[in-house]
Amino acid sequence: MTVGAVLLAYAACTGTLGSRLLGRAGWTDRAPLLAIVTYLAAGWSVVAAAGLAGLALAVHASALGGGLSHLIGACVLRLRATYATPGGAAVAGAGLTAAGALAARTAVTAVTHLRATGRQARRHARAARLVGVPEPALGAVLVTHPQPAAYCVAGRHPTVVLTTGAVQALDPGQLAAVLAHERAHLAGHHHRLLAAARIGRQVLPFLPLMRDTDTQVTRLVELHADDTARRARGPGPLAAALVLLATTTTTSPAPASPAPALAAAATDTIQRIHRLLDPAQPLAPARRHLLQAAAAALALTPLLLALAPAALALALGRVRGA
Repeated sequence: MTVGAVLLAYAACTGTLGSRLLGRAGWTDRAPLLAIVTYLAAGWSVVAAAGLAGLALAVHASALGGGLSHLIGACVLRLRATYATPGGAAVAGAGLTAAGALAARTAVTAVTHLRATGRQARRHARAARLVGVPEPALGAVLVTHPQPAAYCVAGRHPTVVLTTGAVQALDPGQLAAVLAHERAHLAGHHHRLLAAARIGRQVLPFLPLMRDTDTQVTRLVELHADDTARRARGPGPLAAALVLLATTTTTSPAPASPAPALAAAATDTIQRIHRLLDPAQPLAPARRHLLQAAAAALALTPLLLALAPAALALALGRVRGA
């Protein structure tokens, strides 16, 4: 089996089975930031493996030409055997084309997504400042609207937006907890984590892992902000505020928030309230370190799979040459 086939098999298995394994993991809600890193590492390792597979198919027709044989001497034949692609130049050309297409798609998707969300965030922050009133005591922009709402807009001018309805509905402790939640989004650069997940989904939308990574990162950033606000203000005020923000209704519709915004009562409110009021035990240090190592291994696996045969061939060549 060629290196390209191994990398494709890794991408296919991780892209399909990875979502099931991570979805069944019971620790993700107990360590949301670590879970985000793990999801992103797994998802982007699939993208990397697919790209490296295309390059591996092209190696024997390009990188292992005659010039290289003079540089690595006795290792070239072993390297040729390790990386050689059945099918010759046609398959190698197809692999190089696929790798180039994936790289181009990733770059175009990333640039398009980041420009669109950045532009939208700047426009919304500017509009909030125009129609709202800056409240230095709150560190937020106050917009007149009867519907209770709180959210933040990241970007060049990070802004926390509150409605007058939220100020009226929440007591001082609840309001402080909501503000701590929104500031946690900005301090944690959660918009960047969301962008990485959504770009990955757009690059390979047919893989379950990429779809689940987008969904789970959206949920997990809220849990991470909840944890930060709970440590700062306690669980009770934030839980009560989530109830009020999620259930309070008026005859007026809620103010529209932009796509890149992160709102306090955005996802899974009931589950988040239970989690705040009945928190699970944090992960033991040993288990946390093990999971961190697993996330790092996921990120490095495609590169290791691509380079391991060459390293082995070079080592064997040196031994035999000696």
